[in-house]
Amino acid sequence: MQTISNKTIWITGASSGIGEACAYLFAKENTNLILTALEADILEQVKQKCLSLGSKCEILPYDLSDVDGIDDLVKKALSLFGRIDIMYNNAGISQRGLAADTLFSVDRKIMEVNFFAPVKITKLLLPQMIANGGGTIAVTTSISGRFGFPLRSAYSSSKHALYGFFETIQAEYYDKNIRVVIVCPGRVQTNISFYALEQDGKQHSKMDKGQAGGTTTEAAAKKIVRAIKRQKPEVLVGGKELLMVYIKRFFPNLSRKLVRKIKPE
Repeated sequence: MQTISNKTIWITGASSGIGEACAYLFAKENTNLILTALEADILEQVKQKCLSLGSKCEILPYDLSDVDGIDDLVKKALSLFGRIDIMYNNAGISQRGLAADTLFSVDRKIMEVNFFAPVKITKLLLPQMIANGGGTIAVTTSISGRFGFPLRSAYSSSKHALYGFFETIQAEYYDKNIRVVIVCPGRVQTNISFYALEQDGKQHSKMDKGQAGGTTTEAAAKKIVRAIKRQKPEVLVGGKELLMVYIKRFFPNLSRKLVRKIKPE
């Protein structure tokens, strides 16, 4: 298990949900934190709590759908503490809309935030991590990245793509002491369904029942932080819905039938 005291950890999607909960746990271990999300005012509140828990903490508010500006974002992040030891690509946006009815602009935005942003951040950080002897790169995917899910065509696609990219990073750079932790949540009590994009790009603006009854962010964060410290290749987070991952693996035909019967929210 790696020691994270005095290490610099950058978390995207840190203003709420899993990212916020993980930030507080990391803050208790004398770390240097960099927090990124859209909302500067909410990030500032999270920062103050992290400081009170004993960490050093800086914020970098940013809209990750603006992939072109990520080069400058990474430069700013590296300038804050001189290095990044652990990168947690957690930010993401979900979807509620049938594939044929969803505007292509919505598909594109979801892919920009969920896939291209973490890919670009990772590609820019890798040389620095390797030069410093290695590092840990964590990424939040989803059980929707293991199988298709109704009303989530772009979201599911982006999460499938994360598996392909980050498993490749693990294979290519393992001998450079780069470790990848793939975080695969099921239902966790976050606001991801509230901020999901509907077929026309409008905000969903309501919490799904399944999401509201999911695992707490605090419980999820404990499992995720433990996995990052242990540099575990993959960690499943959630409740009984995680059974679908194993059904897909061992009984693929049954999995397809079950997915077709899902009544999405």
